[in-house]
Amino acid sequence: MSIFSGLFSKEKKESLDKGLEKTKENFFTKLGKAVVGKSKVDEEVLDELEEVLITSDVGVNTTIKIIQRIEDRVARDKYLGVEELDKILREEIAGLLAENNTQDLNDFSLPEGKKPYVIMVVGVNGVGKTTTIGKLSAQFKKKGLNVVLGAADTFRAAAVDQIKLWGERVGVPVVARGMNTDPSAVAFDAVKQGVEENADVVIIDTAGRLHTKVNLMNELSKIKRVMQKFIPDAPHEVLLVLDGSTGQNAVIQAREFTKATDVTSLAITKLDGTAKGGVVIGISDEFKIPVKYIGVGEKVDDLQVFNKMEFVDSFFKKSI
Repeated sequence: MSIFSGLFSKEKKESLDKGLEKTKENFFTKLGKAVVGKSKVDEEVLDELEEVLITSDVGVNTTIKIIQRIEDRVARDKYLGVEELDKILREEIAGLLAENNTQDLNDFSLPEGKKPYVIMVVGVNGVGKTTTIGKLSAQFKKKGLNVVLGAADTFRAAAVDQIKLWGERVGVPVVARGMNTDPSAVAFDAVKQGVEENADVVIIDTAGRLHTKVNLMNELSKIKRVMQKFIPDAPHEVLLVLDGSTGQNAVIQAREFTKATDVTSLAITKLDGTAKGGVVIGISDEFKIPVKYIGVGEKVDDLQVFNKMEFVDSFFKKSI
């Protein structure tokens, strides 16, 4: 099919295919049980399919849209055999995601005309936030970009230490003041250093606490204000990191953070260790915020730019 354009390298595609193995096995096992003994896609099959999609963490709202699209197709084509269901699902999910009006990245590039490009990273503890920052730094460094990191998650000593270790591993400077210091002061210093060193990108880690939305909003707003003393339109991007293995809990976190701050992009991690990868489809559809990165393994290169069509292709590629 032309919509599955094969934009990824062979190595990245193999990594994506492997990273979604648990999700695919779970999904197709459920789908097989739903259509066993059936010859055509009828109301009973659609009811079963709805349950399969919801229990695969695609989400209720997105599932309803997918079922409606298939119902319309059944009405139009009059008869659809269950042996065609995989192909139909693949096409309709791809079509739904293509309507999101979010552009896919082809690589770890940055917008032109913003230097340094400032990314503020948010998300609760344990979702892989700092690891994502480290891997993202490595990918930018690989492209020849100069990176500065800001350790503004100052409420956990482990978070500051972890980002320092990533800085050493990747070979990028880390601005840190230690634990229990003002996170906005760290952000200020990081952006200042980024400007002075003519960095291409500054990435600011922030506290991973889902405390009350008011406190979270105030804290993130303060960080933004101090950065804007050096760069008036900073941050250029607010990246929310979500743990894909938590399924619908990741959706709840996305709702909370989008209420508390202006999230402009998403990274969904730990997809290789879960059967809940369908949550990527639901999140991409529901929030209309670009899913920019997905984590499909432990290696640095297993943080990939998200391409909707490649994801759907891997999701529906059955193991031989």
